[in-house]
Amino acid sequence: MAATKKREARKSLRRPGWITLDGGFAVRPCVVQDISSAGAKITADDASALPGTLRLAFARDARTGRNCQVVWRRGNSIGVKFIR
Repeated sequence: MAATKKREARKSLRRPGWITLDGGFAVRPCVVQDISSAGAKITADDASALPGTLRLAFARDARTGRNCQVVWRRGNSIGVKFIR
């Protein structure tokens, strides 16, 4: 029998956030649609152009937030998992 992959419970958020790239020099607004302890769903105008790793924060400050890896892309939405 195949092992089933259990998803973390996600909390609907729809809160403004910031995506920072290049060590904080490139900052883009986004909306965090939902979040869990493992990752988040984000929408942004240029989601398809974002790199595979980024930093997500709720303040426009490169020192805050979480490092993320993009795990899926659909239109203006991306799914990220939190990494160290």
